[in-house]
Amino acid sequence: MQPVTTPSQSPEIDAPISGLPVTIITGFLGSGKTTLLNHILSNQQGVKTAVLVNEFGEIGIDNELIVTTSEDMVELSNGCICCTINNDLVEAVYKVLEREEKVDYLVVETTGLADPLPVALTFLGTELRDMTRLDSIITVVDSENFSLDLFNSEAAASQIAYGDIILLNKADLVDEADLDSLEVRIRDMKGGARIMRTTKGQVPLPLLLSVGLFETDKYFQNEEAEQGHDHHHHDHDHDHHDHQDDHSSCDHEHDVCTHDHHDHDHHSHHLENDGFTSISFESDKPFAIKKFQNFLDNQLPPTVFRAKGILWFDESPRRHIFHLCGKRFSIEDEDWKGQPKSQLVLIGQDLDKETLQQQIKSCVCLPSTTRGKGFGK
Repeated sequence: MQPVTTPSQSPEIDAPISGLPVTIITGFLGSGKTTLLNHILSNQQGVKTAVLVNEFGEIGIDNELIVTTSEDMVELSNGCICCTINNDLVEAVYKVLEREEKVDYLVVETTGLADPLPVALTFLGTELRDMTRLDSIITVVDSENFSLDLFNSEAAASQIAYGDIILLNKADLVDEADLDSLEVRIRDMKGGARIMRTTKGQVPLPLLLSVGLFETDKYFQNEEAEQGHDHHHHDHDHDHHDHQDDHSSCDHEHDVCTHDHHDHDHHSHHLENDGFTSISFESDKPFAIKKFQNFLDNQLPPTVFRAKGILWFDESPRRHIFHLCGKRFSIEDEDWKGQPKSQLVLIGQDLDKETLQQQIKSCVCLPSTTRGKGFGK
C-alpha cells in the first residue's frame, strides 16, 4: 500500500470537490440492479438523484411518483429524474448537468454483461472529469446463481474486481453456510472487499450514496430519514496512489474530543437492527500523515463501508477532504476557512467503536511549530 497523496502529486485525483458525485451500479443479469435502482429512486430524503439506465421502462417506477414522462426522461415528484442512455453516456450525463433543476447525485447502471471499467473511465478520462467525481462502483451479486454467472462470463469476474462495495443480494434465498463460502470466494477474488448481504436491494442509502458533508449525523438523528440521507466519499483505490517520501513524524497524542452519535440516537433502530453504526471523531489537533496512512492500510476493518472527513495533517498547511467508499479513497485539498481541525465520520457494520476511536486518536499529534509549506518539506 502506498502512502496517501494529494492532488499536487497525483494527477489522478485532481477533479474538483464540487463535481457531481457518481455511483456506477454493476452486476450480472438478474442480480437485482433494477430493484436497487427503484429503492434508490423511491427512498430519497431531500436528495435529488439522477439515474441513468439503458431503458427506464424496465425499472417500473412507481406511477404515483411520476410527474412527467418524455421520450427519454422521467421526472419524479421527489425531485429525482431517470434518463435513458441512448447511445452516448457522455451525452446523457450532459443532459442531466445542463438541467435548470440541479441534482445532488448521479447513479449509472451498466448492462448486465458489461465490464464496468469503460464506464468508470468515461468519468475519469473524458471532459466529464471536471464536472463529476467517481464516488464508487457497487457490484450487485445474485447469491443464488453467482457460480453460474462466473462460469458464463469474464465480465462477472471483472465486476467483482472493480467493485468498491459488493452486495450479496437475494441473501434470503441462500443458506447461511452457502453465503459464507460465497463470501470467502469473493474475498479471494477481491482482497479486503467490503461485502454486504442484502435482500431485495434493501440497503440504507448512506452506505451507497454520498451527498453533503457529515450528513451522517442528520441521518442518524432524523426519524423521518428511514432510508435516506448521506455524506460523501470518493475515488481511487489504495493501489493507485503514488509513492511519497517520509514526513516529519509526531508521537505526542493530545486531548481529543470523540463522540459516537449512534449512542445518543434513539431513532436509528432500523440501522441498529442490521448492526450499522456511525462513529464520529473530532480533534483540534492535526493527524500525522504516516499514522493516518497506517490506519487506512492496516487497521480499518472491511465492515467500514463509508468514511468521510475534513482532515488537518501536520505536514500540510491545507485543508484535506477525505472520501472513502469500500476500498476506494481520495484526498483532495483546498485552503482552510477558519481554524484548522480534524473531523472524521465512519459508517459500517458491527464496528468495535472503542478500538476504532482509539486507533484514530493515536493518529493525532501535537502541531509542529516548524511545519513546512507542504508535503515532504
